[in-house]
Amino acid sequence: MKKLLLVIGIFSMSFLNAQDITDVLRYSQQDIMGTARFRSMSGAFGALGGDLSAIQINPAGSAVFLNTYGSLTLSSSTIDNDANYFNGFANTNSTNLNFNQLGTVFIYDNYNIESSGVNKFSLGLAYDQTADNADELFVLGRSNNSISSFFRTEAQGIPLDLITPRANESVDELYAFLGETEGYSAQQAFLGHESDIIEAEDPDNPNNTSYFSNIEPGSFDQEYYYESTGLNGKFTLNGGAQINQNFYIGFNLNSHFISYDRVTEFFEENSNTGSTINSVLFTNELSTSGAGFSAQIGGIIKVAKILRLGASYESPTVYYIQEETTQRLITDDNLGVTRFVDPNVINIFPEYKLRTPESYTGSIAILFGQQGLISLDYSYKDYSSIHISSDENINFSSLNTGIDNNLQGSATIRIGSEWRDGNWSYRGGFRFEESPYKNDAILGDKTGFSIGAGYTFEQFKFDVAYDYTEQQRTEQFYPGSGFSNFALVDSYRENLTFTLGMNF
Repeated sequence: MKKLLLVIGIFSMSFLNAQDITDVLRYSQQDIMGTARFRSMSGAFGALGGDLSAIQINPAGSAVFLNTYGSLTLSSSTIDNDANYFNGFANTNSTNLNFNQLGTVFIYDNYNIESSGVNKFSLGLAYDQTADNADELFVLGRSNNSISSFFRTEAQGIPLDLITPRANESVDELYAFLGETEGYSAQQAFLGHESDIIEAEDPDNPNNTSYFSNIEPGSFDQEYYYESTGLNGKFTLNGGAQINQNFYIGFNLNSHFISYDRVTEFFEENSNTGSTINSVLFTNELSTSGAGFSAQIGGIIKVAKILRLGASYESPTVYYIQEETTQRLITDDNLGVTRFVDPNVINIFPEYKLRTPESYTGSIAILFGQQGLISLDYSYKDYSSIHISSDENINFSSLNTGIDNNLQGSATIRIGSEWRDGNWSYRGGFRFEESPYKNDAILGDKTGFSIGAGYTFEQFKFDVAYDYTEQQRTEQFYPGSGFSNFALVDSYRENLTFTLGMNF
């Protein structure tokens, strides 16, 4: 059977539970997954340039190229998640391949330098992946809290008559009707009631608004599975110039896109005395797509033969985002009866606008002739400035208040070094990124290191890099709901990156 398409008209933010602060933050962060040379130095390129991914940090870097250049980058990414949940521990390991970067920069020498002071112009065209949304997580453990609290909390205050099917009314039809007229909480109440997880205190009263759980207190063996796919990226049009030998300027016009798909499954079983329902399987799917625009400007100056300084600014990215969700629920009772509540309905939420933080980067590089260099970048973003709005008069004040109360400014430090020996180059780097949350127990600081090497052969360049990052987070299964259980997750990510470049 084909799924029904349902456009949900939303009248308050409580109806839009397709996204929360975690998701909004995900779309607001950029982690340039660029060339192998860039990654092997942990992205510390703000005062260097001369690399196509460096242009994404400081647009002036395109004018540092001596000649027209192009590069292509592929990588393999491995994510290792350790999840602790009460008495349970689970490890999940997954690997995926990425097409990280493709670009070229054209260099035009100015032979009328005496009249203009401009040595050369640069024009760049590039694609860069800015986030890898692929992830996988498995959680297991024994808890004293049941998933029934999720459905019971959502149902309180909703009339029984509203979530009871009429004669000849299907599950699909009532679920769709509730989404169109009442919203998210009513749909969850209907799922819980239809599957017998919750029951009305007064089942004979159509105006009943109070509910109890058919799952008795005790212990619950629980499993949670999370899998996401997709990526974020941007296409860049770059322009730059070298002025009077020692100064470089540049700008970027960026077109961004978001592709994110997630499925979660929560399973619970119990043998508690008096429980009518002994097992629950709750599945949710989310699909997100978006497009946005930002601009950047930057400069690099040669203070001395040994010293370069750089500075750049990136405007907020303004995204227009669309989201879709589907749900299904399966329960087993103590008589062996299985109930499938699977509305063939896709909830299509109205488009909303997300404004991400602006960012500032300051850079310094020390160059030791042709032998090597050391570079440092410092970037800052104020994540509390994230703002969500809508052209359809949707009230996002609750979510915006939550963003302001929970998020903060975050600094990132990147340090990199490169040393040359003939046709070979050897590189290494370190990065540290502060948590965007005021409470870093929700999401901890990110740290990482990188190493790499490159070889130049005639007009070709081949680079390889290995980088590693780690970060701790709290994985709350249903944020903002009556079921507050969460797992503690240690995430480790390794990347192996290969770039082929060519001078023209």
